[in-house]
Parts: sequence; structure tokens; C-alpha cells
Amino acid sequence: MVDGLKLAFGTLSVLPVGAPGVVDRRVAGRAMVWAPLVGLVLGGIAGLVVYGADRLKPDAPLLAAVLGVIVLMALSGALHLDGLADSADGFGSRRDRETKLRIMKQSDIGPFGVVSIAAVLLIDVAALHTCIQNGFGWQALVIAAVASRLTLPWSCRTSVPSARPDGLGAMVAGTVRPYAAALLTLVTITAAATLAWLTSRATTRGWWAYSDEGSIPVGGLFGSGQSYPPSSRPWDSNYLPGNTQLADWLGLSTLDLTILGATVAVLGAVLLSFAATRRTRKSLGGITGDTLGATVELALPVTLIILAFTS
Repeated sequence: MVDGLKLAFGTLSVLPVGAPGVVDRRVAGRAMVWAPLVGLVLGGIAGLVVYGADRLKPDAPLLAAVLGVIVLMALSGALHLDGLADSADGFGSRRDRETKLRIMKQSDIGPFGVVSIAAVLLIDVAALHTCIQNGFGWQALVIAAVASRLTLPWSCRTSVPSARPDGLGAMVAGTVRPYAAALLTLVTITAAATLAWLTSRATTRGWWAYSDEGSIPVGGLFGSGQSYPPSSRPWDSNYLPGNTQLADWLGLSTLDLTILGATVAVLGAVLLSFAATRRTRKSLGGITGDTLGATVELALPVTLIILAFTS
């Protein structure tokens, strides 16, 4: 178990951990199971940066969003972005299987890779910026970091082969039993929904403890700190915390919508992993280290977008 944990952090982050004593397919499979924990640690550090930046400069949510995305990228060593770029170049070539694999193995980055990195980072920042404005910034980044790494055990489930006989894909392909990935998903959904519930409850308490003299809500550790016009009333739905328009359309309270959004965000990442492995099996015959990284990077904006619309 320790070797798997060390391999997970050593492969998926730049954090200083000791080298595992043994590296084989069994240890590699355990490393993929530990991947969501790596996401929790990295997301927690990046989320702390977002929280601190938002508190120090509450009128600059874009700055906090950019810092959060950069820190998360730096902590992962940009490994997944590299996989995204290589996969984009390979699939973007629309060539045969062998040519795609050869392009993906090259160290240089082509136009498809550059565009894919730029697009993903822009979406990450924009979606996280919206989450911060909604008072759900650091929480969204933590959930997204964990959910995006949750794609790794699903992408390495026993029914998924490797596209190459060697490399990272060959080491981890088919090493995770589906029940283990399902259990990880259940734990992640429970934790994400609980965090959303706690945040929404704290924000609501901060809203109702309204100052008589000004327009700043009192209290609420997890609130956004945003001020509202003094003429507004706490019972005015236009100023209630959360996406009231979407909540009303779905017939839900904003609390229920936030919890639902956290659940759907995690499930969205899982569904993306299924779609990605199906596409790679059809096009390449299986997964590679690059396609695993690409799946992680694609799951991050998907998760953040869902949270941006539901928080």
C-alpha cells in the first residue's frame, strides 16, 4: 500500500515523496486507486491559495482564479497538460493508428496541442472565476481536482487494454477492479455533497445575519463576502445566495441545487472517463499515458463548469 501511495504522488505530483521499493502492475494499480487522494492534496493546496487571494483581494476574483489554476498545474508538474497536448496532436492528425501513436510519442507540440492547452486553461479560469463570485471558489477547485483524478481508476479498469506494449499505459491498464472505482466514486460524491451542503448552509447563515446599518452580510466563514444594495431584503429572491434562476426552473432550493451540482460534477467526470476510454479503444486499441493525462485535464473544466452553473 505504501509503495502504491508513493508511486501515485511521485507520478501525479511534484511533491517530494520517497521512491517506492517495488514498481510492478500491482503497485501501479494501487497508485491509480490513490489518485483521487493526490487530487485532494493538490486541490487543497490550490484551494488554500484561492481562499487566501479572495480574502486579501475580494474585488479581484479573476486573480484568485488564475492563481488557483496555475498552482494546481504547477503541483502536478504540468504532466496532464502534456498528455492533453500530445493526444490532441495525435487525434487531430486523423491518421491511422500507428501514425497517431508515433505523433503522440514525439516530444514537440503541434498546433492542435497548443490550442487544446489554451482552451482548457481559459475554461478552467473562467469557470473557477464564476465559482469564486458565487462564494464557492476554493470548494469548487478541491472537488474538481479530486473528480478529475477519479477518472484514472475508471480509465484503468480491468476491461481497458493498453495501446502499447510498454510505457505508463501498459503498466496501469487493466489494473483496477470496477468495484474499487465505484467505491471511490461513492466516497467522492458523498464528500463533495457534504462540502456543498456545509458551504451553502454557512453562506445562508451569513446572509440572514444581516447588518442593520449597511449592506454587508455578517458571519459565514465560507461566504463570498460580496455586498448587496441596502434597499434589498433578505427575502428578495434576486439577492439570495446561489443560482436562483436555475433552482426555480428545476423546482429546487438553492441548497438542493448546490448539493445536486456537486454530485453531478463528480458523475460528469466519471462519464467523461468512459467516453474517453471508448474513444481511445476505438482509435488506438487502448489507453496510453498521454490519453490518461488528457482525460484528467478534460474532466477538470467539465467539473468546474457544472459547479459554476449550480453554485
